Amino acid sequence: MAAHVFPGAVATSLKVASSFLIGTKALFIPTFMAALLYFRYDLYDPETQIFDQKKLLMEYDFIVVGGGSAGNVVANRLSENPNWKVLLLEAGGHETEITDVPVLSLYLHKSRFDWKYRTQPGTTACQAMKDKRCVWTRGKVIGGSSVLNTMLYVRGNRRDFDQWAADGNEGWSYEEVLPYFKKSMDQRNPYLAKIDRYHATGGYLTVQDSPWNTPL
Repeated sequence: MAAHVFPGAVATSLKVASSFLIGTKALFIPTFMAALLYFRYDLYDPETQIFDQKKLLMEYDFIVVGGGSAGNVVANRLSENPNWKVLLLEAGGHETEITDVPVLSLYLHKSRFDWKYRTQPGTTACQAMKDKRCVWTRGKVIGGSSVLNTMLYVRGNRRDFDQWAADGNEGWSYEEVLPYFKKSMDQRNPYLAKIDRYHATGGYLTVQDSPWNTPL
């Protein structure tokens, strides 16, 4: 049976093939850049680069466990004294470009950035959850849980601190820890920075409203 070739169909096929090849080449660059950002985000944003210390000392004056918001601030403050040797330990790895997008934070839960903790069964919470246990997301990454909480700055409840003090933990009442909250923060919102009862500037934790707003 003879095969019939239709010139019009051939021309159309060639155009489609050419468009596909051109489109594939055009997509290669953004696809490559996206892959590079995901696996080597430190090359895109030099400020996120973390340099491994090849040679550790035999002794340190202070060892800070956990490279989250608190651990990083504590280690940084301690390192201001040039006579002190400070070691900061973090079990997790580096961030990626996904961790910088607050709306994607849920994607990071139960990922390699999460310790995947679960609460113990109780009688007052998590009653509708499997085995009456809730997922308790905690960051396993440079930046700690601040990487997973949609970039929210949240202080503890006043009553919790006051209860700790009432239980015998001297120095842990809300009024006693408030100066340290203020000392650690850099409030970038002018309308809040002027309320110096609760806010301050110049600390290591930058706090500000989201600069990206939509009509919604």
